[in-house]
Amino acid sequence: MNVVRYWAVFFLGVAAGAAVALIYAPQSGEKTRKQLKRNLDDASDYLKETSGDIGKHAARVYKKTKDVAEDVASRVSSAADNVSSAASNIADKVGDLV
Repeated sequence: MNVVRYWAVFFLGVAAGAAVALIYAPQSGEKTRKQLKRNLDDASDYLKETSGDIGKHAARVYKKTKDVAEDVASRVSSAADNVSSAASNIADKVGDLV
């Protein structure tokens, strides 16, 4: 199961649990509203922190991928130069034989 699906299911479960808790809550409406506000503030803080962490991770992955791609491109270019040089040498030797 991928991470996005996991968190989506998790938050869906949290929402369903919260809805059931509200329906059967034995406390007053004012107390319930305060508790909901506090929980929503906590959830908001958690989401901000998590999105920041995901953004930092994505930036690290992007940089690493870019570095690897540049390294591969450099190696391919070097190999192409070597092949071109070898082909030129072979062409020169064939030209000398003819």
